[in-house]
Amino acid sequence: MISVIIRSKNEEEWIRQCLYAVSKQDFVDFEIILVDNESTDKTLEIAKEFNCKIIKISNKEFSYGRALNQGIQASKGEYLAFLSAHCIPKNTNWLFRLLTNFEDPKVAGVYGRQEPMAHSDPRDKRDLWNTFGLERKEQTTDPFFHNANAKIRRSVWKKIPFDEKISGVEDRLWAKKVLEQGYKIIYEPSASVYHPHGINQAGDVKRCDRVVRVIEDHKLHK
Repeated sequence: MISVIIRSKNEEEWIRQCLYAVSKQDFVDFEIILVDNESTDKTLEIAKEFNCKIIKISNKEFSYGRALNQGIQASKGEYLAFLSAHCIPKNTNWLFRLLTNFEDPKVAGVYGRQEPMAHSDPRDKRDLWNTFGLERKEQTTDPFFHNANAKIRRSVWKKIPFDEKISGVEDRLWAKKVLEQGYKIIYEPSASVYHPHGINQAGDVKRCDRVVRVIEDHKLHK
């Protein structure tokens, strides 16, 4: 079984498209866990239209890593797929494309391609196209990883859960730790999702400062 864990906060614009695309996947043995951080819009109302388990996390206890860990604890799957609530799988074989890479037991995690939408900010289009290319990659030293579209092994997570104290970039810190244990990370471009705002959110300065601090503090750039 695959557990699809989706983090959300006020995603009424995208959540229906996200959950619909996930529910239509060709791979049939999966469950959907939605971890919601105090949404005040119609996110949860819309989510209840779909067959998903809803877990709530408060602002007081929230961190990106803690939200994922709580979602995983409520899940059953041998493999754990992660998706942001504003990301939409491009086709019905998204889950399968991520899964095919786990035939190699040394693969701890796989992340997929992220493509902009037609209306995305040009800066986001540029960053997504530059970051997520067309060639599959096998990473043994590069800790880049992105939980907006990814899948990992539960067995590895049990040994190396996500850090709950850092304020973002929990995916790269996790990847750094698993690579140091001799595992591999795979980039799989055929497992693609649409991501409207991109990974840098059109030059959000506060987000940039926060991410840079975490990367420098944990030496994720070396």
